[in-house]
Amino acid sequence: MTTAIPAPTPALRRSPAPRLQLVGDRPPFVFVDGTDGGRVGYLVFLPAHVDPVAVMGAHGVRPEIQPLEPGAPAGPDHCDDAIRVDRARRLVEVDGRELDLTYLEFDLLAHLVAHPYTVHTRDALISGVWGYGHIGDGRTVDVHVARLRRKIGPAYRDRISTVRRVGYRYVPDHR
Repeated sequence: MTTAIPAPTPALRRSPAPRLQLVGDRPPFVFVDGTDGGRVGYLVFLPAHVDPVAVMGAHGVRPEIQPLEPGAPAGPDHCDDAIRVDRARRLVEVDGRELDLTYLEFDLLAHLVAHPYTVHTRDALISGVWGYGHIGDGRTVDVHVARLRRKIGPAYRDRISTVRRVGYRYVPDHR
């Protein structure tokens, strides 16, 4: 009777230092048509002993780290003297009065309030708020801004200011 002897297994080799490689059709931070580029997420698998922040930093990527703390209070994301936006609860208050906003109206106002004094083109708003798959034109943004201004009320509607032939900006202390 013969018994097969198992072949020796090769010693496990440690892989070289972890590398981060971009997969896609354009390099990061290259924006098309003057838009803000939108947000792109990547799923990266790393060994348990590798610090992801160090790997990203070594490749010139600045990570956005937002720890999830279950016990953390959910306060307003953006607040000025009159308009308060709470993304966690999807709530907007104007002078303590809660606004009844549609999904896109909330996202548009939250985006504008999060970037005060920044001029946003209509195309950038379509890309950033509606998403890449939206089919429409700049008039869609105009209609939503008009609805937002009406819901905010006459005392604060001028905080969403029009930049002629370009787009809109949020000015918290507009007088």
